[in-house]
Amino acid sequence: MHKIIPFLKNSMPFLMTLILWRLSVYFWNPAGILALIPIFYYTFVRPINCFALFAFIFCFLIDYRCNLPLLWSSIFCLFYAVSGFQNYIDIQHMDNNAQLGFMIFSGIGILLLIFSGLTWMNLVNNIWLFIWLNVLYIPITSTDNWIKQ
Repeated sequence: MHKIIPFLKNSMPFLMTLILWRLSVYFWNPAGILALIPIFYYTFVRPINCFALFAFIFCFLIDYRCNLPLLWSSIFCLFYAVSGFQNYIDIQHMDNNAQLGFMIFSGIGILLLIFSGLTWMNLVNNIWLFIWLNVLYIPITSTDNWIKQ
């Protein structure tokens, strides 16, 4: 039992990403896009060893399911490069588990999705997706803080 709990604490980011990607439902989690929350959180806010490669693979899988030509993967690589400039942009020490950083991360991608096909239905779906992603960011990251204690 003493070995299981540390194993679950260490594997939780990987399992959470896998579960959120796998549980894709058209309206609530299209193409497993909610997996972007642990991808962002465990790569930029609370970095974990070897998670960046895992996160990039899952960004690629989200792109594959959405039929997008490397949109989320390229945004992930852009943010990964920008996070190297920690003197100017320090995502790890932002307030509210870096929710503002996640809003920028998801907002850039969803803004590009809105302009890729400018229809009213596309606009409404993407605004809903932006709101839904950012509302669920709070409980998912708070769960990590609760489990780590």
